[in-house]
Order: sequence, then C-alpha cells, then structure tokens
Amino acid sequence: MLNGLAKRISVGVLLLLVMPVFVWFIDWTWTPDEDNPILKPLFWMTETASSPWGAITSAVLALWFVWRLRLAFKPGVLLIAILAVTIVGGQGIKSAIKETIEESRPFVLWMENEYQIDDNAFYALPRKERARIVEQHLKGEERVPPWLSKHWERETGYSFPSGHTLFTATWALLGIGMLWPRRRYVSAVVLMAWAVTVAGSRLLLGMHWPEDLMVSVLLSGLLAFLACKIARFWVFSPKPAIVIVGKKCEE
Repeated sequence: MLNGLAKRISVGVLLLLVMPVFVWFIDWTWTPDEDNPILKPLFWMTETASSPWGAITSAVLALWFVWRLRLAFKPGVLLIAILAVTIVGGQGIKSAIKETIEESRPFVLWMENEYQIDDNAFYALPRKERARIVEQHLKGEERVPPWLSKHWERETGYSFPSGHTLFTATWALLGIGMLWPRRRYVSAVVLMAWAVTVAGSRLLLGMHWPEDLMVSVLLSGLLAFLACKIARFWVFSPKPAIVIVGKKCEE
C-alpha cells in the first residue's frame, strides 16, 4: 500500500502525464505555425524555465515555499538547500541522459527536410556553429517568427528528455508533496497548471516530442518524492522531547 506522500506524488504524476500521453496517442506531428496566436504567450511561459530566468524562478519559488510553510530561519535554510539540490541535480541527470541518448529535436528534423541539413552532421558541430546554421537558414523564413528562431539558436542541444518539463514538473510535484498537505491548495494548483503549460509549450515550439515530456514527468516524480522524504525528516519532523525532573524539555 502507498503512503500518503506516495499517493499524492503518484496522482500528481498521472495528472501531468495526461497531456503528453494524449498527444502521443493521437500521433500529433509538429510543424511550424506562425499564425498560432498562443505561441508568443507560450514562449514567455517557457522562458520562466529557461536560463537565466529559471534561476530567478527557483529563487522565488524556494522563498515562496518557506513563506507558505511558515518555517523559521534554520529549517527554512535547510528546505532551500534540499530544493536547490533537487532542482540542480535533476538538470544534471537530464544533461547526462541527453548526451547518452542523442535524440534530435523536432525543429532540427524539420530543418533537415526543408533545407537538407543532416541532423547527425548538425549535432557533430559545436553549439556556436549549430546556432549559426539555424540563423543562416531561417533568416527571412516566413513560417518561423524571428523570436522563435532566436530561441532555437539558443536551444541546439539534444531533445530527450525535456529539461524545461523536468524543471517545472519537479516544482509542481514538490508543491503537491509539501504544500498540499498543509492546505496551501492554491499554490499547489498554480504550480501544476504552470508545469502543464510549460510542457505544452515545448511541444508547440518544436523543441520536444511527447515521449520526452513523459519521461521527464516520471523522473520529476522520483526526485520530488525523495526530496519530500528528506524534508519530512530534516525540516518538518518535530524534535524529540525528554523529561527532566518531571518537566518536558526539548533536546
């Protein structure tokens, strides 16, 4: 039987999987759509998890957790450290997987079809050279807005898994694990909605495949569960008490 924390994290993971699983099931294929009015707002949303804004987002969210959980200074610092290790560690794991799997991004394969750019040759180049190729071929391309082209120039790494989805889903599931049981329902729901929106943006901006998102969500569930378990012991567990001369005192 799953305990309360495991149940909450599992439910959160399932909710985050609904969208990418549905997209995968219907076999949706990405193509550029410059007339889509929600693309620019989705780009702004995805930037909250992009470098360098992701660091600012993490700092704000860490302080938000401490405030909403009404933690004193020492347990607050401990919680921030746990959150930081969880988020940074997740991105490190993501990078290691990317370099091992070496899956091409959707927009790179689209460029391969449109401009005869071999994706293997593309990824064999240094990142600066990849960015230069994207800039050269998409200059004046009416189907790709300039702001999206610039985003692609900065994101020429591999696709699998999605770092943005891992980042936002981990924060959302940390909210489910820590904020929800303490009745911070609005904060937890907003984090979940943010995670789903960012994950969707990665699909519509041509950055990821549905499978990338699904694996990222599963990995974020594991990271969030471990972080919540550690926080429960080091941050939230009450201090043991001892009795001295008939009086209860804290150790």
